[in-house]
Amino acid sequence: MRRTVGRRGTGDLLIALVVTAIMAALPFGYSNELLLFNFVTFLALSQGLNVLYGFTGYLPFGYVGFFGAGAYGFALTVMHLNWPPLAAMAAAGVAALILAAILTPLLRLSGAYFAIASLAAAQSVYEIVANPALEDVTKGPYGVSLSGVFAPMFSYQVGVAVLLFSLVVVVWLRNSRFGLALQAIREDTVSAAMAGVSVVRGRTIAWLLSALIAGLVGGVYAWHISVFYPDTAFNIQFSIFATVFVLFGGATTLIGPILGVVILYGVYNTIGITVPQYFQLIYGVLIVALVLFLPNGLVSLATRRGIRVP
Repeated sequence: MRRTVGRRGTGDLLIALVVTAIMAALPFGYSNELLLFNFVTFLALSQGLNVLYGFTGYLPFGYVGFFGAGAYGFALTVMHLNWPPLAAMAAAGVAALILAAILTPLLRLSGAYFAIASLAAAQSVYEIVANPALEDVTKGPYGVSLSGVFAPMFSYQVGVAVLLFSLVVVVWLRNSRFGLALQAIREDTVSAAMAGVSVVRGRTIAWLLSALIAGLVGGVYAWHISVFYPDTAFNIQFSIFATVFVLFGGATTLIGPILGVVILYGVYNTIGITVPQYFQLIYGVLIVALVLFLPNGLVSLATRRGIRVP
């Protein structure tokens, strides 16, 4: 059994390395670097959400709050402390972790209550950041400019490193006793607790890991675009897209969210730009069909046939 898990873990890690290598190499052969960066952003963000939702069943509609906290953690340390970008990336992760620690009581809620409460928390953080009274600190609603650290190619590769980190975290959860404990908590909290699993500890660690990934993604996003506003850093679209990508591909798996991003974000950038009048219709039909016929995501097509999905 241990050998089987070891082989599975090695296979999962190999997939993570291949995906990362592909994303790292693509800018050298494809000119639309901004599009590639958006793919990297959503690949990492969806895996971060997968850590929380896939393994614990908690779905935070306000996941963008950690992303925004990371973006402003990066920006504030660059603007006020003159930190170099790589050091500011650490501040981005710490900012998201601090916010997650403050919001840990939300884990006492469940289902729709948790989802809505997390959204309200993210909105509250946005209101603080965008407050004109804090213009001297956060620049309020007037936007942040970090043109002095603008380095699109370097920040892109750092984003790829963050993507690798998010994939490795999911690989670890899929192939460790702790990950199995989280899934036990997701399926039946009472039974898991009776079996000796620390429910509070497990949920808290998953919550913090998920927040850390989102914060790092937010930090590299701020670095890459260098000029942004509170409305963009706390755009609910980040939460919506990440959620849809995970559900479409299949939660708890490594490959599911990747498929979700590649297919749906690919459709978004093809149909949404060339024929926007049909985009909402086609996107809606895809999602409704998935919910009706493949509620466990695309990967369930393979699992129904007994095929192990990474």
